[in-house]
Amino acid sequence: MRILDRFYSLGIVLAAVFMVLIAALTLSQVVGRMIGVVIPDAGDLAGYAMAAATFLALAHTFRSGGHIRVNLLLIHVSRRLRHALECWCLAFLTVVGGLFAAFSIKLVMDSYAFGDVSTGMMPVPLWIPQISMALGAVLFEIAVIEELVRVIRGEEPRYERADGDAFTE
Repeated sequence: MRILDRFYSLGIVLAAVFMVLIAALTLSQVVGRMIGVVIPDAGDLAGYAMAAATFLALAHTFRSGGHIRVNLLLIHVSRRLRHALECWCLAFLTVVGGLFAAFSIKLVMDSYAFGDVSTGMMPVPLWIPQISMALGAVLFEIAVIEELVRVIRGEEPRYERADGDAFTE
């Protein structure tokens, strides 16, 4: 298994761990209410876990064809034009994804430098939950660049293979 595949797999495993954490926090709130115990900031922590699960799963979901793609135009054009449009879309996503990853990293660094904390009962340093967003954005950017290189070289994108909608005429 290639090293990038391991990173994408690690991202999806961490996303699953955060999903289990969301379930555990929600269950603790439900049981806590039944027995009269307040679980401080469980809702905030579950929100942080949801963001972590979402961003850490981006790269794996992209590569496996799990993102919604609108192929209405692509299925009605020639193979050559489809290849050009695919390259353009991936190049555009590389730029936008790169900007998002850079600003996510800057957000983490700024939150750390300014000592930003959450406003709940339990002050959580905001850079801690923001790390998962930045890491997920960087992993997603790497996956997009990898697919762009594959498509430029004339190879089939992995998300197409997973979708079953390969370059057909």
